[in-house]
Amino acid sequence: MLILFFLALRFVLVAMFVFIVVALFRGAPFMPMPPIVVGKMTALMNVGAGEKLVELGSGDGRLVISLARAGAEVHGYEINPFLVLWSRFNIFRAGVSGKAFIHWADFWRRDVSSFNGVALYGISHIMVKLEKKLTRELKPGSKVVSYVFTFPDWQATQQDGNVYLYEVPGYGSK
Repeated sequence: MLILFFLALRFVLVAMFVFIVVALFRGAPFMPMPPIVVGKMTALMNVGAGEKLVELGSGDGRLVISLARAGAEVHGYEINPFLVLWSRFNIFRAGVSGKAFIHWADFWRRDVSSFNGVALYGISHIMVKLEKKLTRELKPGSKVVSYVFTFPDWQATQQDGNVYLYEVPGYGSK
């Protein structure tokens, strides 16, 4: 029985290591967002009823939950299956199961054109590629809120400390 425990523990540790390495190359490693930042991001999004938002790399679901409580339908894409399970539990515990959804998915392979806004806590090496993806897929005027890391060509329309709000530019503009 003890051997099975150590085999299971070894499997979990190896799996966690693999997902951390994958996250570093596909996006950013999980870093919990401080509650004050979650509040700032939610406030800057200025969520209205009927909005459909997505968080790219949704981690433990805390921002998805906050945006859902503000009135939006929110989807999170997370590549780490352990965080997917944890965030789904957090969503259930927060009582927003009908408005907040976490998908085990690589956001690079998902079309985000059906969303009115995007939230993210990325990392510098993905921002150029992500700016191109969002410009291509989102409607002009869609809201994008980012914590810490900025887009190279977009100008923030609002800023609160190191939280930036952008509006996707129209076609032919920067």
